[in-house]
Amino acid sequence: MFSRSIYRSPEGEEKILALYERALKQLGIGFEEQMIGTRYGDTHVLTTGPKEAPPLMIFQGGNTVNPVTLSWFLPLLNEYRVYAPDTIGHPGRSAQNRISSGDDSFGKWVIDLLDNLGIEKSSFIGPSYGAGIILRTAAYAPERISNAVLLVPSGIVKGSFWRMILPMLLYRLFPSRDRLLQAAHLMFTEDMDEIALDVIGSVFLHVKLETQMPRLATEEELAGFKAPTLVMAGEKDIFFPANKILPRAEEIIPNLAAAESLHGSGHFPSMKTLDYINNRIKMFLKENRIS
Repeated sequence: MFSRSIYRSPEGEEKILALYERALKQLGIGFEEQMIGTRYGDTHVLTTGPKEAPPLMIFQGGNTVNPVTLSWFLPLLNEYRVYAPDTIGHPGRSAQNRISSGDDSFGKWVIDLLDNLGIEKSSFIGPSYGAGIILRTAAYAPERISNAVLLVPSGIVKGSFWRMILPMLLYRLFPSRDRLLQAAHLMFTEDMDEIALDVIGSVFLHVKLETQMPRLATEEELAGFKAPTLVMAGEKDIFFPANKILPRAEEIIPNLAAAESLHGSGHFPSMKTLDYINNRIKMFLKENRIS
């Protein structure tokens, strides 16, 4: 059921975890760290924000590290009690057990986390793979989600990865900064964060990549999902472009508060786009507070 390691070597694992710590320190915010037991293995959770604030679960993107995802949402971290689990079976400090993304496993994993953290209901944010995890939870236990933000989301339409294959293979075979930039450029539209770039390069080299995205959500399995949901997709996202994501989101998500195209944005938003995203999320969460 479980793979033994997601890393290609112990040295590769050390490099990824060193980048994790570097990215975490760069956030400049204090975090509590704890290991939470789940039916699939121990999960490392970062927690920050005022203890009396409303809970907010943030799920990392796939094949990256949690602090890189958190760097996208810095303006939210002081306004909510943020819980950010390292996705099990992905780079980070959680168990390396890979669980199925094609059934209810991720939904069950999330419920184990909520139960053990003592959270009855929470707001959810997930970019990319993290959005797919939220949709798996919405299908399995929709009553635990008070509202949801799905950013550059998986789990809605089938992603296209063919444009990344050749640049990634060339970088794996002949690593150089130029080849890394060529591969990463397909995901960024403007400025490239140096730590994010280093993480992408190290993941390409040292991690057995997770190539299976979360199962596509259907209208039938989301029929009971009543939480207000905000979907934002990149106009130029090479994996999950807005022109495919938004129409399908309108078909399958019952309480879709808004579905927006991020003009000119790729899979990794620019700093300017992140400013807009965070302001939009703040407004959405305030309009849809937990009752």
